[in-house]
Amino acid sequence: MRRAATLAAGVAVFALAGCFGKSYEETTGAQFAATPPKQGALATQEQRSEIIEILQSRQSLLPQGSPFDTVADAVMAANARAAEAELRAALLRSKAADKNWLPQLGPSISLTSMSDFVASLFIEQVLFDNGKRKAERELARADVEVAAVALSANSNARVMTALELYLRAEKARARVAITRQAAADMTEFMRIMEARVAGGVSDTSDEQVLRLKLDEARETLNADLEGERTALAELAAMSAFPLDSVTGVSDVPLFPNGVEPLDVLNARAELDRDVAQTKIERAGFLPKLTAGGTASSASTDLGLAIETDNMIGLGTGAALGAIEAEKQAAAARIKQAQEDSDRKIARLRENLASLDRQSANTSTLASQSVSNYRTFQEQYEAGQRQVMDVVSVYETMVARRLEHVGLKYDAILTKLQMAEEFGLLVNGDDV
Repeated sequence: MRRAATLAAGVAVFALAGCFGKSYEETTGAQFAATPPKQGALATQEQRSEIIEILQSRQSLLPQGSPFDTVADAVMAANARAAEAELRAALLRSKAADKNWLPQLGPSISLTSMSDFVASLFIEQVLFDNGKRKAERELARADVEVAAVALSANSNARVMTALELYLRAEKARARVAITRQAAADMTEFMRIMEARVAGGVSDTSDEQVLRLKLDEARETLNADLEGERTALAELAAMSAFPLDSVTGVSDVPLFPNGVEPLDVLNARAELDRDVAQTKIERAGFLPKLTAGGTASSASTDLGLAIETDNMIGLGTGAALGAIEAEKQAAAARIKQAQEDSDRKIARLRENLASLDRQSANTSTLASQSVSNYRTFQEQYEAGQRQVMDVVSVYETMVARRLEHVGLKYDAILTKLQMAEEFGLLVNGDDV
């Protein structure tokens, strides 16, 4: 008897849901949550996510097979991918939300007397809810998009961190080649000065000044060596395989036109999520129609109910106004994200142009300083210059060369920062 009553209640509710579902299909302008969504979130043509497709289609600007590409592969292979777990959770929530149009079943236990309990089955089917269930599905899908953008940003940030460490190590290596030679040359200058002081040709004050310069040259060399070791140690800690044999740099092309920054994509995804949330909140103030009831061994109770999720009071108008204002604020955040990104790219472009100009100037100055040093060296050997004169010109030459090396790596780093802004350090399919 209990099974028959329960079955009868379930059949009745499903029949009502089918009737109202049919009327929804034939009615325009109404938003009934009883309509089943398309199966397979983000898989069918109707539910395909534009933002996720954009992310998947992006190709890395790192030249394939280059040192940068090798470093990126090493750190991505060792990625803990916490953001991927968040995306997986969002996908599961979206999959669950796609079934929210189905009837809800649950047990109901009531106390009829001091010693008797009545157990029954509660069944409810939402027939009309002003689009709340549909908005809940939209919210879940928007959460997937937000999580997907976060995963892309996390992956690109990780690769950017690794490339910064690699560039720091390469820059230190390039400096070491200069500072090691500088320390050796200063040692030779010191040997000559000591001999001149011993012979009474030069003053001891010159010897003290030169000794200080030698100490500074050795300290600079040690700092560059330590910087190289530290950067490589950090890089090794976040890599899946050794990168000791990887050396050199490669040119990074500028990002193509028409690519949206990750921050803008994130703002778009958040807009969809915020709009869906406002639809849910607004629907909560409007009446919804449900069919349901309880079935037990004692009785079966079925019927229709009209109710609201939120109580209506004097502040309802202001609450609805706040919901509409939130939509406008979400749209404004897209414009703000685009403006912020444009400003950042403009700053990086100008910085890159400045670095290129400075690099060209320092290249010329470095060549001139080398020529000046050779001239002074020849004049010293001819007895026309003092040792300290040659040392002073030599220091200028070393400083110019170090400055030129630094500008070269700073320019590469700026290009990588621009690529990171658009999520172009990692292939979208790999993410």
